[in-house]
Amino acid sequence: MGMISEFKEFALKGNMMDMATGIIIGASVSTVVGSLVDDLIMPIVGLFTGRVDFTNLFVNLGEGDFSTLAAAKEAGAPVFGYGAFIQAFINFLIIAFVIFMIIKAVNNMKKKEEAAPAAPPEDVILLREIRDSLKK
Repeated sequence: MGMISEFKEFALKGNMMDMATGIIIGASVSTVVGSLVDDLIMPIVGLFTGRVDFTNLFVNLGEGDFSTLAAAKEAGAPVFGYGAFIQAFINFLIIAFVIFMIIKAVNNMKKKEEAAPAAPPEDVILLREIRDSLKK
């Protein structure tokens, strides 16, 4: 078997295609959840915390006084940007929760499919009808 045909077999396996699909969907979900956090949730959290912008919370470890994290970084000052970590952690929690809800929904659908009794094949129904009519 040539190297090209081996690669083709590897790349076109069902698991590989499923994984690629999952990665693409995951990236899309990440973008949507990122927007959910940045555009909807964080403004509400900021409202309750006195309009604090978490991404701008930092401690300057060097000299000078900077009003924003961007200004401090532009000046090359060493900063401890704990606000960006808080933002990333909130994003992680929300993404993890959304993935949990998706997996839970999929598992519930699988349980319903397993619980639903499968209808017997048509030939089995026909044989049962013949049997019942012979009994009469």
